[in-house]
Amino acid sequence: MFLSVVTTIYQPPAIIRNQCSYSIPIKSNFSYNYPQHENSRNHHNLPTRINHHLSRSPYVCRAVIALNLKEIKYEFVAEDLSNKSADLLKYNPVYKKVPVLVHNGNPISESLVIVEYIDEVWKGVPILPQDAYEKAQARFWAKFMDDKCFPAVFKAVSSHGEEQAVGEAHEAFQFLENELKVKGSKYFGGDNINLVDISATFVAFWVGAAEEALGIELLPKDKFPKLTEWSDNYVNCQAVKDSLPPRENIVAFFKKRFGKA
Repeated sequence: MFLSVVTTIYQPPAIIRNQCSYSIPIKSNFSYNYPQHENSRNHHNLPTRINHHLSRSPYVCRAVIALNLKEIKYEFVAEDLSNKSADLLKYNPVYKKVPVLVHNGNPISESLVIVEYIDEVWKGVPILPQDAYEKAQARFWAKFMDDKCFPAVFKAVSSHGEEQAVGEAHEAFQFLENELKVKGSKYFGGDNINLVDISATFVAFWVGAAEEALGIELLPKDKFPKLTEWSDNYVNCQAVKDSLPPRENIVAFFKKRFGKA
């Protein structure tokens, strides 16, 4: 059975898709964070929806964290990725994957694109800096997470902590450690979470779960004191904590997929 959550709010709709295992309908009221367009109150009973997996991949969590930071009401729509629905193929015909955000009937795909869209559409604490240079830097580091950091971590995990693979992950982590040292702040975004923090969610949460599941060390505190401190601060932020799956689910996933027989 798959989770289906559809938020009904008095504003244009949004949907996120991801794979899940049970069904819960949720409804919400009008969100005052949404920009007050002249005709916004005429959009009654239109859904804000998120398609996602029960275990919530790091990519899906990015979108959920952005919504929670903005205090936007939303609901999930189930997606069985082994038997992709007509809706998913309709909303994301190019990549055919989650997450997908559907807002006012328009689908938005790719997690970082979704996060930026949420930041532009809804009011609240900004996720991207206002300064053009700072915004460009945030996008640079977000791309670094996907292009360099995530592949290195995946290689280290899938190799069960093979020395060279762990070394490549440490090389990526060192760039993040140095960035935090230069900033001297609680988050990559300063006092508030920004795009870089959200893009690095897998470092803060999934890396620790992989270490526990496989008995390997990927992020030693003595080598990366700033990055481990950031991880603790980040996962304990309420908006982030409310967005993350149960840790035991992720540990079980890593054991099942990467554990040695």
